[in-house]
Amino acid sequence: MITVHYFARLRELTGKGEESLDRAPLTVEELLDWAETTYPGFGKDTIHVAVNEEYARKEDVIQAGDVCAFIPPVSGG
Repeated sequence: MITVHYFARLRELTGKGEESLDRAPLTVEELLDWAETTYPGFGKDTIHVAVNEEYARKEDVIQAGDVCAFIPPVSGG
């Protein structure tokens, strides 16, 4: 199991702040693909992913027990 956290507009889109997935191991890119399929309009090409509180690359592998966070782009002034 991996734990996934959603922030900002992603929390609104998914209707939840976090969920557990029984999909490990998988790459960050595979996780983003899953999110886009599960939640149309997710915006996988603009989302950053942190694994265990460190920004991850798309080729990084997520293992069982890891905690992931989807971080949307931030704007403001």
